[in-house]
This record gives sequence, structure tokens and C-alpha cells, in this order.
Amino acid sequence: MGTIRIFLFITGFLFITSFTYAQNGNIKNLPVFSKPPDTSMLNSRITVGAKDTNINHTSDFLTLRQCIDYAMIHQPSLNRSLINVDITRETNGVNLGGWLPQVNASGSLIHYLQTSNGSTATTGTTGGGTGTTSTTGSSRFVNTFVPQLEVSQALFSPTLLYYHKTAALNVDLSKQITDSTKIQLVSAVSKSFYNVLLTLEQINILKEDTARLGKNVRDTYHQYIGGIVDETDYEEATITLNNSKAQLKQANENVTPQFAALKQLMGYPPEQQFNVSFDTLQMMQGIHVDTAQQLQYEKRIEFKALNTQKLLQNELVHYYNYQWVPTVSAFFDYDLAFENNNYAHLLSSSYPTSLIGLSFSVPIFTGFTRIHNVRKAQLQQKLLDWNQVDLKSQIYSEYTTAIANYKSNMYNLQLLQKNVALAKRTYFVVDLQYKQGIVAYLNVITAESNLITSEVNYLNALFQVLSNKIDLQKAMGLITY
Repeated sequence: MGTIRIFLFITGFLFITSFTYAQNGNIKNLPVFSKPPDTSMLNSRITVGAKDTNINHTSDFLTLRQCIDYAMIHQPSLNRSLINVDITRETNGVNLGGWLPQVNASGSLIHYLQTSNGSTATTGTTGGGTGTTSTTGSSRFVNTFVPQLEVSQALFSPTLLYYHKTAALNVDLSKQITDSTKIQLVSAVSKSFYNVLLTLEQINILKEDTARLGKNVRDTYHQYIGGIVDETDYEEATITLNNSKAQLKQANENVTPQFAALKQLMGYPPEQQFNVSFDTLQMMQGIHVDTAQQLQYEKRIEFKALNTQKLLQNELVHYYNYQWVPTVSAFFDYDLAFENNNYAHLLSSSYPTSLIGLSFSVPIFTGFTRIHNVRKAQLQQKLLDWNQVDLKSQIYSEYTTAIANYKSNMYNLQLLQKNVALAKRTYFVVDLQYKQGIVAYLNVITAESNLITSEVNYLNALFQVLSNKIDLQKAMGLITY
């Protein structure tokens, strides 16, 4: 038994000596590195939205809700839409002002170059130009000054009645356009926010991967110098590290314009900076949506706005149909005529005149304008009907596309989540086997590549599901603000 142990010991010693000599012989024919590669800068972990994205460390951290709240106050397109609502209200005030009494003051100063022996007549308009008044006096007065006060009150007018019926509808349409802008803004800000988070999370993964690969390069270098591994292992480790560093650099560069796009949607000042804040657990809990809900076209803001347009068009048809109805108004005129041959004493005597009356206007023939306007308005009604049919098709297409993408990506997310766990376990086992000399370094590279790919794919799927959820809620008319 002792002889066997001595034989095994001598045999093992000779094998190790031969192996070391062979490795040292190979090293003589390879380039010798003066110092190990510098990978000390690869161990720092990224801070979301901080140094690597040119964001100020003292800037604020904003959640998705805060970003949306900020956009609702500062976004230029939304503010223009809100101003349009106020403009619509003021336009209604202008149009409906005709129902209130209209008061006008006018006057004329006349100097007669020649007078007859008969009577002089002072004429003024009344009721908005529908009547005349005359004052008979002596022909000896060559200077006349007639101030006039006119008051008119509309009693019935087809145009004013049309303005009254459409005033509330115009405001409703403006508000619905504003609501549509808000919904579009919520969707755009949410997707842009998720896009920034996706890139930042990819940076975190690539940071960890680069740090891990940097350690592998250092370990492989020392193993190569010690003759434990071949040169190709070190070179493959270096290639993998360089690829990861290139991806990390690209992600760091991409996040800056993504922040700029988010600022633009929010109306955030370009020269100011902010960081993004999010809760991963809350985000995971918020990806679910009830797909069993039935599509209701009436919930879509576009459908509501189209219905309002149809109501406005109906009122326009009625207006043209009844445009032949007379316009009736009441008027009151007060004239005060001053006459004298001497300008200095022109205001010494006056001759007042006052009257009240009714005026009406009936369109008898307008060159068939009313008939053509009625036909035109009816054709526009048909256009709106076809627009509604087309809108329903668009909404249904958006809904089916959104729900299909959501379901498929949700299923993909669940599978990729399992892949990440398997890839981490596989990498751990393969890396341990490589360190024990069981497998080649190519297996480590493959496991590392699979781990990175699975983690990045999982992140892409996660944020794709979040975007699909926004699209689905928008298609079903569930986004409100």
C-alpha cells in the first residue's frame, strides 16, 4: 500500500512539472504585458439620472405623476387649447350681445349756403336706419345742429337665436378638444417617462455587466500570466469587455436626448435639470389591466367631440331653413334740433323731437342663397355621419391591436422573467466550473451573453407592457385627467 502511494505521488509530481514547463514554453512565444489592464473604473454603480446623464445632483426627483402634473400646467399645446376655450366663451359673448339694447349717439352740424322761402327740414335716421324724423321751422335759420340718441332692442332674430342655441355646444366642443389634448399628453409623457427609465435600467445592467467583465479580465490576465489559461481566454474576455463598454457608452449618450424629449412634452425649461424617481414594485403591480372590459365607443373623447359637431351642424341646418323668418326690433329716437343764423347763439334755442316704433325686415329674394346654404349644410351632415362610421372602425382597430400587443407582451414578460432567473443560475454555475477548470472560457462568454440578453429583453418587455397598457387604456377611453 505504501509503494502505491509513493508511485502516485511521483507520477503526479512529474505530470505537474511537465504541464508547467509546457505552459512556460508557450509564454515565451507570446507578448508579455507589463501591467494588468486598468479596470478599476468599472466598479462604480450608476445613479438614476445623475452623473452619466449630465443631470445635476441637486436637482429634483420627479415621479411619473409629478411629470404629468407639471405638464398639465406648463405644456404649451395644452395651454393654447385652454386659451381657445376662453376665446370661445368670449366669442359667444360677442354673438349674444345683440340680444341686449343697442344705444348709439350721433349728430350733425349743418350750414345752409342757400335756403328757400318754404320750410326747412331736419332729417335724422331712426331705428337703425329704418325711419326718418323731420322738424319744420322758419327758413331764416342757416345754421343747424342736431344731436340724436338712438335706442334699439332686438325682439326676434334668426341669427341671434342660432347663436343662443349653439353657444353651449361651442364651449362643450372646445372643452372636448382640450380633454383630447390632455389624454394625448398623458399618453405621450408616460411613454417618454418609461423610455427614459428603460434606458437608465439598461445602463444599470450594463454597469454591473461591465464591472463583472472587468473582474473577469483581471482574473484571466493573472491566470494567463501564471500559465493556467491560454492567451485566447484573455483576449476573448477583453473583447467581451470592450463590447459591453461600447453598449454602455451608447446607452449613456442616448439617455440625454430622451430626457430632452421628456422635457419638451412637459414644457420643462431646457436649461434646468431633474431626475426621475420610480418604485419598481409599484410599477410591476401597475402593469395589469382588466382585458375583459367591453369596448364602448361613447367613452372615447373623439366620439364625444364628433357627436357635438353633429349637434352643431343640425342647428346650422335649422338656421338656414328658418332664415326667411322676419327680424323684428323696437326702437326709440330722441332728437334735439338747435337752429340759429349766428353760430355764437346756435345753442340758445332748441326744438326737441322723440318717437318710438317697431321695425322689421323680411328677406323676399336672395338669389337662392338660402336654398343652397341648406343643401350645403345637409351635405356636411352626411360627411359627419361617414366620419362617425370611419371613427368607429379606427377605434376598433386601435383596440384590437392594443389588446393583442398587451396580451402577447404580458405572456412574453412572464417567460422572460423566468429566463433571467435561469440565466443568472447558469452563469453562476458555469463561472464556478470555469474557475475549477472543468469548462472552457467560451462557456463563460456564452453564459454571460445569455445573462445580459435575458436581462435586457426582460426590461424591454416590461416597459413594452407598460406602453401597451397606456395604448389599451387610451383605445378604451379609460384615460382621464
